[in-house]
Amino acid sequence: MAKPNYSFEKRQREIAKQKQKEEKRAKKQAAKQAAAPAPAGQAPAGGE
Repeated sequence: MAKPNYSFEKRQREIAKQKQKEEKRAKKQAAKQAAAPAPAGQAPAGGE
């Protein structure tokens, strides 16, 4: 019977974790840009 290759399994888990982290970062960045489309320095139009 072949013995398990733990190094390979560990590397696969690390790659999966990295992928999830990157997807989460991209999702957060997209949400941040969608929430604040106008720059903070500008006043809203239609004042007074």
